[in-house]
Amino acid sequence: MTTPIEIRRRSVPAAPGFEQALHPLLQRVYAARGLTCDEELVLSLDRLLPVGSLEGVQAAAELLSAHRKQGRVLIVGDFDADGATSTALVVRALRRLRFNHVDFMVPDRFRFGYGLTPGIVDAAAQRQPTLIVTVDNGIASLAGCAAARALGIEVLVTDHHLPGRDMPEANAIVNPNLPGCAFGSRSLAGVGVAFYVVAALARLLGAGGFNPGELLDLVALGTVADVVALDRNNRILVHQGLARIRAGRCVPGIRALLEAAGRRLPGAGPSDLGFAVAPRLNAAGRLTDMSLGIECLLADDMPRATALAQQLSQLNAQRREIELRMQGEAIDIANRHLREDAFTADARQSSGLCLFDPSWHQGVVGLVAGRIKDRLHCPVIAFAPAPDGSLRGSARSVEGIHIRDALDAIATQNPGLIEKFGGHAMAAGLTLEASLLPAFRAAFAAQIAVCSAGAAPNGHLHSDGELGAGDFNLETARMLRIAGPWGQGFPEPSFDGEFGVLETRVVGERHLKLKVKGSAGSPLECISFGYLGSEYESAQVRAGARVRLLYRLEVNEYSGSERLQLNASYLSPA
Repeated sequence: MTTPIEIRRRSVPAAPGFEQALHPLLQRVYAARGLTCDEELVLSLDRLLPVGSLEGVQAAAELLSAHRKQGRVLIVGDFDADGATSTALVVRALRRLRFNHVDFMVPDRFRFGYGLTPGIVDAAAQRQPTLIVTVDNGIASLAGCAAARALGIEVLVTDHHLPGRDMPEANAIVNPNLPGCAFGSRSLAGVGVAFYVVAALARLLGAGGFNPGELLDLVALGTVADVVALDRNNRILVHQGLARIRAGRCVPGIRALLEAAGRRLPGAGPSDLGFAVAPRLNAAGRLTDMSLGIECLLADDMPRATALAQQLSQLNAQRREIELRMQGEAIDIANRHLREDAFTADARQSSGLCLFDPSWHQGVVGLVAGRIKDRLHCPVIAFAPAPDGSLRGSARSVEGIHIRDALDAIATQNPGLIEKFGGHAMAAGLTLEASLLPAFRAAFAAQIAVCSAGAAPNGHLHSDGELGAGDFNLETARMLRIAGPWGQGFPEPSFDGEFGVLETRVVGERHLKLKVKGSAGSPLECISFGYLGSEYESAQVRAGARVRLLYRLEVNEYSGSERLQLNASYLSPA
């Protein structure tokens, strides 16, 4: 079950305006990502968009301030890493600003679902808050906000998700994606929005020795984990947060989670946050309760943080086992649908897939949808049953198809078909009545056919071209590693080329280790993580073969030594 793969080399402007002192390879890489001059490479805090330029932060700060002494502030977060870091950031900030009563709660995704629902408000009301602050959620919580206001509880919504047609009846809303918002970075993660709010609050209150910049390690983690576009403002936030982490000036929870994953603080980068720390936090929200992750980020001593990080690592191992099983089942279901022509002609043309199995875990369906999307290069929604008998789906999309807008169109054209939905261009969540799945599947297929203009799925991967023989060295790999931060919208440099295979072996059960040689130079170490079970496994890779690779140049640290390594994200017979 694969679709054609095309490697597209990024175009580079003819004359980027960088200083000659900048390495030619970096000039090429930066220019291909839209940078044009040295000024755009400066990531100091004084280049951050001004706090007051985000609409709503002043009103939010004043609302918070009114509850500082006599009020009871309750933070209601989301159950992913962005929500966890947002919650921990606001709790830490309010405590540092001497708020008398600050607490938090995370919705039980299996009972209440996503956002500030009336059920969550009922549970929150038991704690008698005077103000509820949503972080990384709330913009779609119309009923929940109304329920809170009816109980006399004020509401501050801080969110970054795309709003619907109607706004919640909150006392204040901060969201860079509100209609008409002129803020220069619509790509802020939930934790980025929370950072701007507490920064405005600190300015209003005179801070009293508290510097919001002390929380940038949490901002970096949440921003990377939520895979938002790294525009310049987000790159500043991540760069500054990583600087704190590398210097050891991060919260004990981040240090403990990095250590649990075998990562070192001095060399920590976005990939360590995205692939080592974030999955451990997310495992709590997927399988049990994100409160465990938040408590880890709120811990002020290493022994407690380490104990919580170990629990999160154990949950992450369980999550991996569940995900591998579900992924295999999803592949079988998708193959069966495609083989048996289970979809209409429109659906086959668009190749949007809806997958469901009654045994699936609703906390893991998003990961499964993402894996199948990567294999088929088309939008995928994976559904799991909820305790109330409904189906909860998680959607993942591809470049060019805005999945939340697609769901909005389906809901508009088919009133009552979708119970609720929300999300971004590339990912969304939704709830359906179980009996409506066939009708939704047909509507989804038809809408994706419209969005894709009938084009067949054809995956493409981007490359920064070939490397010269003189670039295959540790110095180049180190230079690329620190030249970021890299991430969504500002991708880590990848290169392509043909290589002869000298040796192959399987390591860690699923990874393929190779020794390859290009047209010049010495043999090179190469690894393809997750190769066994991937869509590329059918490629004949053995000693003596020639392969085409799409790879990143990396520094492989092992037993105190550093070696050059190619990390292949794609390989095929040359």
